[in-house]
Amino acid sequence: MKAILKNNNVAKIVAITCFFILLTACKNSISSNLKNGDLLFVTAKEDGLSGAINNVTQKQKNASFDHIGILQKEGKNTFVLHAAPKNGSQKQNLEEFLKDQANDGQKVIVYRLKPEFQNVIPNAIEKANSMLGKPYNFNYILDENSYYCSDFIERAFRRDHIFKLEPMTFIDPKTGENNTFWEEFYSRKKLKVPEGELGCNPNGLAASDKIERIREL
Repeated sequence: MKAILKNNNVAKIVAITCFFILLTACKNSISSNLKNGDLLFVTAKEDGLSGAINNVTQKQKNASFDHIGILQKEGKNTFVLHAAPKNGSQKQNLEEFLKDQANDGQKVIVYRLKPEFQNVIPNAIEKANSMLGKPYNFNYILDENSYYCSDFIERAFRRDHIFKLEPMTFIDPKTGENNTFWEEFYSRKKLKVPEGELGCNPNGLAASDKIERIREL
């Protein structure tokens, strides 16, 4: 009996050890092909705020995004610097970031700066770190005290002109009129729809000719 129990305990220890080895290998495989400064775009949902953002900003058939972050590697650790409704401008562990997106049924697509622009990444990451701790900009109107996701990334690369601000539009391409969601959204805030004001969005950033699509995580 003792021999059987001992063998069972050994088997459990081996199984647990194998599990953690496999878990570590999976984590390493996720980040091993990623590079410092990679941009992580999160696919948009079809409804709600996510769908409303995509409705008035989508530029490419294969680019339908509502969020973006920049990757930072520190030794064996990998983080995502991004601005989100929960916790504002933050530095989040990559695995936690991916888990959050998976829980919402969204995918993450990796984009990377083309070789000739890779030299701007250190400055962009330094700038992104300097913006951490600021609250999220729920109005999506540019200001210096809070940031929304694409705003955070555009600012990180602003010195090197990787992305650019463009006049925002909230017009539904199907009707040619202001999207109902956005009219109600700004009405509740007692604000005018900021049609034509400068801003940015994940789909606009994904359309930059200075970056290229790499793969899905």
